[in-house]
Amino acid sequence: MAAKKFVVGCFDDEAVLFPAVKKVRAAGYKIHDVYTPFPVHGLDHAMGLRETSLHTAGFIYGITGTTTALSFMSWVFTTDWPMNIGGKPHFSLPAFIPITFELTVLFSAVGMVLTFCYLCQLAPFVKKHVFHPRQTDDKFVMAIEVTGKTGADELKNFLTAAGAHEVHEQTAETGWWLGRFDREDRLFNEQPAPLNA
Repeated sequence: MAAKKFVVGCFDDEAVLFPAVKKVRAAGYKIHDVYTPFPVHGLDHAMGLRETSLHTAGFIYGITGTTTALSFMSWVFTTDWPMNIGGKPHFSLPAFIPITFELTVLFSAVGMVLTFCYLCQLAPFVKKHVFHPRQTDDKFVMAIEVTGKTGADELKNFLTAAGAHEVHEQTAETGWWLGRFDREDRLFNEQPAPLNA
């Protein structure tokens, strides 16, 4: 994975963070991500994120469950093991409805959870870079990628003017890795070596 440079700004309040995100986007800077201790209504729209397609995936998983249930029960009761139960026809659709409903819900629920975990890279063994140790505690953290068109000093001054009370530069891997957080990595707490007197 390639390491990239980021300028990280910390905010104390969502009322300061929200206008800062709009200012950063209006200035044309590339926001890597914004970390908040709780969901901030409208932040995804302010960041320019597109609407999730998770509901479409849920519909596809649900249709798959419906098709699986109806196909399997139809095959069992008409071809594999046809039984005369109380004089009902072999293809008794009203009797299939409860199982079809349950399998539809099961497929859609499990499928959406797994899809969500895959898209957000969530798993017990997946680790990602932590830009600030309090980013999910009580701080609002914005990470902006340093590109060839923007310099780190320019971004630091911009974030300070936008209301960030703490601004620093980091080098981090944008992807994820397998293992523990205490592996060798350039984290936020990296301190320069002391100067000899």
